[in-house]
Amino acid sequence: MTSLRTSVAALSVGHPTYSQTFPCKPSTAEIGRDLVRDVLGVWHLDGLADRAALIVTELIANACRHTPCSEIRLTVARPDATRLRVGVVDREPARLPILSQAADDDESGRGLLLVDAVADRWGYDLHGSGRRPWGKEVWAELRTGGDE
Repeated sequence: MTSLRTSVAALSVGHPTYSQTFPCKPSTAEIGRDLVRDVLGVWHLDGLADRAALIVTELIANACRHTPCSEIRLTVARPDATRLRVGVVDREPARLPILSQAADDDESGRGLLLVDAVADRWGYDLHGSGRRPWGKEVWAELRTGGDE
């Protein structure tokens, strides 16, 4: 695995995307937060780092908890000048994310509620053919505030 202590090679022009594959385990959340902060620094979007780090933490936790996958792929993208998208790709297309309410005494079940609260929008995309998808990406977007 590469060290995040080295500089991140992310493009700062056009519609750049950075992605990397990691083990699907809870400790990946810390690596994911560091990676998102590094990429946003390169793109001069440091003001979105806390919200993006929270989102990626929750998306990684959900993939670890709700899929049997051994690996996930973290993506950080600029679909256009006004949006940042962070996502987690796994190979479990049958387990789709569901926004649900946790009871007051539940110790978990609030991850997507947090994502929904801090993201401007979120959703998922299936990957592969329509009848036989091989995986999905759960993503969330933040507005960047305009042309950076």
